[in-house]
Amino acid sequence: MAHSNAMPSPVALPGVSKIIAIGSGKGGVGKTTVAVNLAIALAKLGHRVGLIDADIYGPNVPLMMGSTQQPRVGPGNQILPNDTHGIKTISIGYISPGDKPLVMRGPMLHQIIRQFLQQVEWGELDYLIVDLPPGTGDVVISLVQTVPLTGAVVVSTPSDVSLEDARKALEMFAQVNVEVLGMVENMSHFTCPHCQKEIDIFSRGGAERTAKQFNVPFLGSIELVPAIREGGDRGLPVALAGPKSPQAAEFYAVAEKLIERAEEAAAAATDVIEIS
Repeated sequence: MAHSNAMPSPVALPGVSKIIAIGSGKGGVGKTTVAVNLAIALAKLGHRVGLIDADIYGPNVPLMMGSTQQPRVGPGNQILPNDTHGIKTISIGYISPGDKPLVMRGPMLHQIIRQFLQQVEWGELDYLIVDLPPGTGDVVISLVQTVPLTGAVVVSTPSDVSLEDARKALEMFAQVNVEVLGMVENMSHFTCPHCQKEIDIFSRGGAERTAKQFNVPFLGSIELVPAIREGGDRGLPVALAGPKSPQAAEFYAVAEKLIERAEEAAAAATDVIEIS
């Protein structure tokens, strides 16, 4: 009897409308900062939002969200996510806090990602944001095998080194048939507080050029602002201040474009299902 090598088919999460992965290809570009602030912006814009910290080796969501509470277990052994700033969140950092590193192989990673998706009581959500680890490895494969993604967002700084890895992330999503909803340029520029001159610390405009090259939408730029870093370190992300806050406005602009793109992608996916 022949054995099938077919990949497992992804299964939709009941009650969850759209699942969006936030990736970068490399670390240190502020991907989690973007994911956390986008999640908060989506919630402030009236959507029901969940956030999965899928970076098992370096979970930063607990610090950035200001939440260290260990999740409780509900009926049917379902994990109850933490509710912080109006967002349901889960992270390995809630379960294994502190500085002790987690040392595990691919199959264990796959099991944790499946648990975070299928054994967490997400309830009704408009958006489930998945903050991916850096790179193009096991976690992404586990994710696309487990649930159908609405799409992905690729975060990069404008530097050539960052963009080299962002291009790998774009190619990775293409290989696993996940639509890239857009690119975000983080740390785009810095405005000197003394002379108000804009300084391009990591170059500028590279992510927009790359988005054009790969024919994917450009969702916007996030300025390098000390308040964004301070908010993340304190567990009070700047997006909490609302769309009229100068430090948060760019996140809301990106969130609104992302909503538009996600709606289009979800509608297109529904049309494909109906036709087939």
